[in-house]
Amino acid sequence: MAEGVSSQTGDDDAAWAAQAAEQLRRQDAGFAARFDAGEDMERLLMARVIAVDGLVRQAWSRSIPADAPLTLFAIGGYGRGELFPRSDIDLLVLVGDEACEADTASLSRLFALLWDAGLPVGHAVRTLAECTRAAAADLTVMTSLIEARPLVASPEMAARLEEAVSVDRVWPAAGFFAAKREELRQRHARFGDTADNLEPNIKEGPGGLRDIHTLRWMARRVFGVRDIESLIPLGHLGLDEYAAIEREWRVLSRLRYGLHLVAGKREERLRFDYQKTLAARLQHIEDADNAAVEQMMQGFYRSAAILLRIGERLLQRYEEQIEGDVEAVPLDPEFAMKRGYLVARDEFWPGGDMSRVLALFALWAEHPEAKGLHSRTARALAESLHALPAYDQAGPEMREAFIELLRGPGPVRTLERMARLGVLGRWIPAFARVSGRMQFDLFHVYTVDQHTLAVLRNLASFSTGIPDERFSMAHEVWPLLRKPELLLVAGLFHDIAKGRGGDHSELGAVDARAFCEAHGYGAGDTALVEWLVLKHLLMSVTAQKQDISDPAVIHRFAVEVADRERLDYLYLLTCADIAGTSPQLWNAWKDRLLADLRTATRYALRRGLEHRVGAADRIAETRDKARGLLVAEGVDGIDGLFARMPDTGFLRARPDQIVWQAMALAETPPGATVVRVRRVAGAGDALEVFVHAPDRDGLFAAIAITLDRLGLAIQQARALDGPQRTIFDTFQVLSIDQRQAPDIGAIERKLATVLAGSLDVRPARRAQPRHLRHFRVVPQIDFDTAGDGRRTLMSLVCTDRPGLLADIAQVLRQQRIRVHDARIATFGARAEDVFLVSDREDRPLDDIQRDALCEALQTGIDGDTKA
Repeated sequence: MAEGVSSQTGDDDAAWAAQAAEQLRRQDAGFAARFDAGEDMERLLMARVIAVDGLVRQAWSRSIPADAPLTLFAIGGYGRGELFPRSDIDLLVLVGDEACEADTASLSRLFALLWDAGLPVGHAVRTLAECTRAAAADLTVMTSLIEARPLVASPEMAARLEEAVSVDRVWPAAGFFAAKREELRQRHARFGDTADNLEPNIKEGPGGLRDIHTLRWMARRVFGVRDIESLIPLGHLGLDEYAAIEREWRVLSRLRYGLHLVAGKREERLRFDYQKTLAARLQHIEDADNAAVEQMMQGFYRSAAILLRIGERLLQRYEEQIEGDVEAVPLDPEFAMKRGYLVARDEFWPGGDMSRVLALFALWAEHPEAKGLHSRTARALAESLHALPAYDQAGPEMREAFIELLRGPGPVRTLERMARLGVLGRWIPAFARVSGRMQFDLFHVYTVDQHTLAVLRNLASFSTGIPDERFSMAHEVWPLLRKPELLLVAGLFHDIAKGRGGDHSELGAVDARAFCEAHGYGAGDTALVEWLVLKHLLMSVTAQKQDISDPAVIHRFAVEVADRERLDYLYLLTCADIAGTSPQLWNAWKDRLLADLRTATRYALRRGLEHRVGAADRIAETRDKARGLLVAEGVDGIDGLFARMPDTGFLRARPDQIVWQAMALAETPPGATVVRVRRVAGAGDALEVFVHAPDRDGLFAAIAITLDRLGLAIQQARALDGPQRTIFDTFQVLSIDQRQAPDIGAIERKLATVLAGSLDVRPARRAQPRHLRHFRVVPQIDFDTAGDGRRTLMSLVCTDRPGLLADIAQVLRQQRIRVHDARIATFGARAEDVFLVSDREDRPLDDIQRDALCEALQTGIDGDTKA
């Protein structure tokens, strides 16, 4: 009997429930303190089970007559002995074939008592025959009954229940295994087949606790054992593998227990809302180069990876137990194929010869039909990893063998396999340090090692020669590479120094040079890889934050790149890097930006860096090309159309844009408003919006707000002053909802309607997404005078959110600021926007205007402005 709770039948049930609830509250507080003190998870979970068992048995004795033909079992996680703070308590009541009304009343009283005591009880009331039928019909019921634990039941009843769901009656071993394996596959697929999510599910996700439970259930059904440890003497589980499973179970269980405590509810996802609080509760120490939350998450990702690796081996062994052994088919003197898996023919492989490990991956690359490594060989590989030398300790033969893997078939697939099996981290210790390392932001949605592999996969896709609609030019550039393997090495090392302190590009470049020199690359190849790692952010920053239509920007970038070989390598690495950072980060607009930057830079390099393109030359060249295209279209009065357009347009725009705008002007009389929208060629769903109208206050803000209301995200905005006080505004936009193609006609009509009115359009009111609350970027607003001295350059860094640009435009309108150019860049939760502005007299802002604008922007963008 639990202390402090009376069991006398005369006690009032409500009073008992209140006492039980208070006792449970005190006990849970004690368990939380024991958790914080670091008590072993198995002991802590079992202590909670024992405490709840006591209350359940008391409620039973108060409610159920001693002679009633009823017995009670704990099932599910409670039956297994894993009872987390907010876990359900699942009960099974076995009844006789003839349940009477008195039994029903007694059970109703029992469950009411438990609910009133605050226990989250779920229950089933069945006969033995019903248990058999329910288990046969529902795999979930079958699974929960496997772990039935008697609470108020005789050994005879426990044995009868076990017999009712035995393999002889329901779910034979083969059927159970196949169903559970498919259930596992579908569950993993729901999470993208990766544990490396920003908000992973500790229980259900790949490599989570449910994977361990599944392996245990399979072992019980396939081998007839009570627990997974019993597989060791049968030769189906190694002591090291069992120790790893138990160790990682404790890591995940501790995370789950703590998550329930900090969330105050049943929560299985490590959501941003709880990550920092949980990391602090688990006593991770904050470090300048490794935040506490990042340490905690790295521990989770590494545990999940280990469990996935061991789980893959065990599934094979279960499969072999069911299907029987088969003869291995030799492939060469070292290896054979067995049931579709590569297996070492030598029982003692690799026998201390680590060169045989690299030979395995070479053979694997030559046999893409292989489903994977045979579990025996995978375990032998895992047990020998400690003996695998790092590349700087290995002999020249092993280093050459590694380079041959990069030159052989499917090098990226090989690197993925080596990473997953722990080989790559041994060969390159720096890679092991970033394995499972996350960054607490929305920009990097993968761990560093998984991001690196995603970048390599993107590079591999370029090599196929098959056009990919996401990358307009990459498949054409790849064949130009002199040594593609150098790009793979650069991709492998570009982020390898994350989390070490200092500039990761500089530190990674040092690592890349050391690697190349050790592997016998020549001075030129080594210098190229080192430069790529050092400058891997250069093209991205230039394209997204600077005006690549400015000849001066192209010249500076071309000087930095210096030659076309570097440019091609850097272009492909940049595309792969951005696209491998987040599925949402890469879009048609970024693809177009990088392609345009590469094209312009190649022209500058071909022309010669000593022959700089001046603004006048660029204007004349664009004008001539546009004239030729208009003549070909049969357009008359070209000079008159050009006279209605600003000279700066010929500097900033491409010839096809000039032609499109000129043809729109040809269809309308001077002074009339023009609104045109078109798809950007070669840029997927990107749209270009052109507005020409008489200038008046609030025009830019009205356009920006209307585009936002239409569900369009502005990627770039350019506002040029035309002759006779007109404006030439162009916007590059993308649909916020990529699933829905924008209606060009509707956009044109809505903009035309707004521009014909008072321009008094207000930003839409939106709730701030939940996840952005945890990634607040302190607003930074800086001003500088533009190069020509006629404008002010305003840079703004803040938390990105829906409707941000519309709100900024509204503030600029209220402050009577004119916008002449805008570059919009978003990196996860971080917006980095640059605006070229002036006052209403086209003069740069003075100090008073800057201060007022800064204060207004802080108010307009900071905090939850759209509740």
